[in-house]
Amino acid sequence: MAKQLNKKIVLADGSEYYGYGFGADVERVCEIVFDTSMVGYQEIISDPSYTNQMVVMTYTLIGNYGMTDEDYESKAPSCGALVVREYNDLPSNFRYTKTLAETMEESGIPGIAGFDTRALTRKIRDNGSCKAIITDADTPKEKALAIIAETEISTDAVAKVSCRKRWYARTANAKYNVVAIDCGIRLSVIRTLNEYGCNVTVMPYNTAAEEVIKMNPDAILISEGPGNPEDITAVVELIKALRGKYPMVGIGLGHQLIALAYGAKTYKMSFGHHGGNHPVKNLKTNTIETVSQNHNYAVDAASVDATTLKVTHLDILDDVVEGLCSEEDGVFTVQYHPEVMSGPRGSVGFYDEFIRIMKEGK
Repeated sequence: MAKQLNKKIVLADGSEYYGYGFGADVERVCEIVFDTSMVGYQEIISDPSYTNQMVVMTYTLIGNYGMTDEDYESKAPSCGALVVREYNDLPSNFRYTKTLAETMEESGIPGIAGFDTRALTRKIRDNGSCKAIITDADTPKEKALAIIAETEISTDAVAKVSCRKRWYARTANAKYNVVAIDCGIRLSVIRTLNEYGCNVTVMPYNTAAEEVIKMNPDAILISEGPGNPEDITAVVELIKALRGKYPMVGIGLGHQLIALAYGAKTYKMSFGHHGGNHPVKNLKTNTIETVSQNHNYAVDAASVDATTLKVTHLDILDDVVEGLCSEEDGVFTVQYHPEVMSGPRGSVGFYDEFIRIMKEGK
């Protein structure tokens, strides 16, 4: 028996897509983006970088392996909404503890399924990201468009997802102490640092430089996170105060914030990079890495020339800057997720380099 088409998405240009709802039964206005990952929907909805975004999954079947307690990227999923072609509410996975719909309902995340997500993806790719609303199927288009026009997308996403006070992730026989500035850090980054023998102190995004100095870290990590980097002035000032004093790395949003602190510029992309299978060239090793990414903003390549930073990685598809470094200050960055790549250990080189600069610093 076919499910009732009880929900719809309306884009800012008036396009409508009808489907059936799952997850939380709420109306939501978000920026709509598409993600090309074939697996990893649990990590996607719990990735703080997707805060306030409606994510269209290009892979056709979502939900089939459920949700597992150990695989979340944050303690409180803050994705705006999820759009899928076909939703499976009967997972086949011995590790699963909840269905995707149950988790989304508990976290207040609405979902919609049952229509051609390929057509929607092409529209976003061709016309760029825009605001969209997920609402009841009988909501008049004019009302939906009025709600979209009246709703401003929040610019305080980092403040929403960052921790309120410092917390610790310790490991046995630790060799290094890392301070991670939480702009929306993924738990897999912390787990990977622990595996490399690092104790991690996670601190709020608006931490004062003096508080970081008191921790006497071996290195500082500026984490990934959501939103426009130009809105996160507190972290830019923190980086300016600490660069050159400690080894420093940036991931995702952290990459963009370090670029701003050195005087480079950033810009909003048409539809961003979301998902896996992005070929990135490492200019230092002349090798190609296949990486996973999630960002709507990027570093302006021309503006880097006027700074002391050097470009180390480029996206082969569109020449977006994917990595930067300052050998003098012991600073390097990547735009992509270094531990989410092809192979069993992901981008081992990133963390090996992180350990190397901490070892040299000691």
